[in-house]
Amino acid sequence: MAGTFTTRTLTMATGATETMHDLTNACAAFLREAAHGRNGLLNVFTPHATSGLAVIETGAGSDDDLLAALRGILPADDRWGDRHGGPGHGSGHVLPALVPPHATLPVVDGKLELGTSQSLVLVNTDRDSPERQVRLSFLG
Repeated sequence: MAGTFTTRTLTMATGATETMHDLTNACAAFLREAAHGRNGLLNVFTPHATSGLAVIETGAGSDDDLLAALRGILPADDRWGDRHGGPGHGSGHVLPALVPPHATLPVVDGKLELGTSQSLVLVNTDRDSPERQVRLSFLG
């Protein structure tokens, strides 16, 4: 059987605050339709200069800790050379160097192979853009 490639774009409302959106369930739903029990790879990509993807524990405080750490490393103030957008927008353009806009994850028997307590999240610190896209692509 030849390999297959299936892709879908999700649109997410991110609002006007820094946020993390758990993508794990959306990935699982996509794989139920696209993988059909096969092994392969799930590539996830967000085509934005001010957002990234992270594998992290959610719900136990780690998600808030990540946002707090990013605020400490990338404060939304006027120190940044990139000054288009709202105040502190330049810090968001540095975010993808620390939280990359892509992730490639194993798929085993049609299911996303994450460890215990791991989730895939979209990290968005851009307060100027209320919507983000995330592309899911299965190769198997």
